[in-house]
Amino acid sequence: MRKFLLPTIALAALTLPSVASAELPVGTKAPMFRTSVAEAGKSKRYSLRVALRKGPVVVYFYPKAFTQGCTAEAHAFAEATDDFAALGATVVGLSADDLPTLEKFSTEHCRDKFPVGVATPVIIRDYDVALNGGSTMTKRTSYVVAQDGTITMVHSNMDYRDHVKRTLAAVKKLQAKR
Repeated sequence: MRKFLLPTIALAALTLPSVASAELPVGTKAPMFRTSVAEAGKSKRYSLRVALRKGPVVVYFYPKAFTQGCTAEAHAFAEATDDFAALGATVVGLSADDLPTLEKFSTEHCRDKFPVGVATPVIIRDYDVALNGGSTMTKRTSYVVAQDGTITMVHSNMDYRDHVKRTLAAVKKLQAKR
């Protein structure tokens, strides 16, 4: 019995969600990135540095396109796109999905409202959002990045429901300071 206990514990540790989270802290500079994105079913290049010239950016990471939580989160961000735009902010979603998957997801679930891009291994590492440490999937983590590139809000929770509400409140707070 005892010799089976250790492998069982080790396996459980690998498969359970990580309790510790080490997202980038508020006040640090967001890592600048370029990646391929899909918007309205069309692929293009995206640069966070260029997007920040227009205003704050909500950079949200989600684990996998076409899963229940990620689909609901995409719908919620799509519905709030006009609210973000009224505050001068834009939204970009990132996952480790491939570009053809994201092209379809951008139309079907993002409703052509905002780009979704490929979270490369470098982006996942730089934003410290790897699910369970070494996975290619990302944690559900939202960052609000001010126009100067500073992270002003972080929300990391696998429950999708508060991400839009919290990021919108953070953008409102950020814009009220201007």
